[in-house]
Amino acid sequence: MRDLMAVMKALADENRVRIVLALQPEELCVCQIVELLELAPSTVSKHMAILKQARLVESRKEGRWMFYRIAENDVPAEARKITSLVVELLAGDSQMSEDARQLKRILKLDRDVLCKKQNRQ
Repeated sequence: MRDLMAVMKALADENRVRIVLALQPEELCVCQIVELLELAPSTVSKHMAILKQARLVESRKEGRWMFYRIAENDVPAEARKITSLVVELLAGDSQMSEDARQLKRILKLDRDVLCKKQNRQ
């Protein structure tokens, strides 16, 4: 029950759901997630900590970049089922379509430039 409640809490926020959906096709650098959500890096970090605690995402550090991806190891069955259901239910959602368009644009940007831009704000 604890695993289920952690997953439900993690997915009870629109921004965290957007993050989970954005990570479905590939891992993203935190600066790319910040750009997509248009939130402060500290706010995104808090969202990522909640998703990580629920074991929905995993992270890896590469140089100065932190990358996140959908968790593959040690994932509760509840998390897999609920995530799949959320992806299915929101497949045609207008916000998700807009996020997909924005993500295509963001992925074309140089990460160095993106990180520097965010650090100046």
